[in-house]
Amino acid sequence: MEHVKQIGLHNARIGYVPSSNSLMSPGDKRRFPYYASKRNIKFEIANASKEYDIVVLTQSADITFWSKHCSPSTRIVYDLIDSYLAIPKTNLKGWLRGPAKYISGQNKYLRFNYWNSIEDMCVRSDAVICSTSEQSTDISKFCSNSHVILDSHMDVARKVKTNYISSRPFRLVWEGLPQNAVTLKILKPVLDCLSKQFPIELHIITDPTYKKYLGKFWHVNTYQAVQSITPNIYFHEWIQSNCADIICSCDLAVIPLDLSDSFAAGKPENKLLLLWRMGMPVVTSPSPAYVRAMAAANLNYTAKDEADWLSILSKLICDQDLRQQAGISGKAYVDREFSESKQLSRWDSVFQSLGFHVSNKMNTL
Repeated sequence: MEHVKQIGLHNARIGYVPSSNSLMSPGDKRRFPYYASKRNIKFEIANASKEYDIVVLTQSADITFWSKHCSPSTRIVYDLIDSYLAIPKTNLKGWLRGPAKYISGQNKYLRFNYWNSIEDMCVRSDAVICSTSEQSTDISKFCSNSHVILDSHMDVARKVKTNYISSRPFRLVWEGLPQNAVTLKILKPVLDCLSKQFPIELHIITDPTYKKYLGKFWHVNTYQAVQSITPNIYFHEWIQSNCADIICSCDLAVIPLDLSDSFAAGKPENKLLLLWRMGMPVVTSPSPAYVRAMAAANLNYTAKDEADWLSILSKLICDQDLRQQAGISGKAYVDREFSESKQLSRWDSVFQSLGFHVSNKMNTL
């Protein structure tokens, strides 16, 4: 690594393998490109025929290629934000993932065992970025240089909730990727029961359609998939310019998860932090990441079953002071632990661990 010690990150040749070629997907806008824009670091979409000092890979990268065909002198940073390594080896979808990526053209080489592909990519990587401590433990078996870094949501959280007087009907809100909207069905019996006591609306902010398999196949209408959850349901297309306005106009956010799914249970607290950054009170399922975040913020709004959801939602619907305290405490935690400067410093540490000098001057434009 001696040859990179005198190179400043601003002078390094950096190739980036994006989540989307437009760099507009959340996996791009909230992660390395966001960091690069704030630190005035230049990079280009990686070209396999060119030499780089650093290649940054997202989960969309062809790891069957990059794990083998990158110069030994190139430092690889692998941004592995989801807990694929935690998926049980008995999971059928896990076994189909490798062949499906090959058949669809996403991967150049056929690997039947996609777990092994990820492990090999971690072994080849000089640094692996992940999203939870559980992930870091799994990754440490293959790469000793792992870093936990969550999303940077500053561009989305353009508004902060200040008025906690409830609407009538009371407005619940969910925000997220369209393929995850089906988790709201967990709340159907809870909402059926609550609706007998309170007038309730459910607002969903997401994309109207998506491709169910590999992001390429089986077109799904998101609205049709979840419209039966409750009678008073309102859909809003996810648009960055007004997402925060819609969220802050609602009274309480919900994040249900199917914890029997190890992949879902292993998700980080990104969505919770986004909502807290806006001052929203939030109720979640008790995933390890959400339980840790709630405890760190001195809150306890995780619901393990239908009875819990019903009890916590009923209490918060009826108590403005509790909602306000939950929103303010959540925001204070995010502002303290996930400020922009702290987020950028976490990325700085990744490249410093590879021997690159990083200037911490921030682009304020």
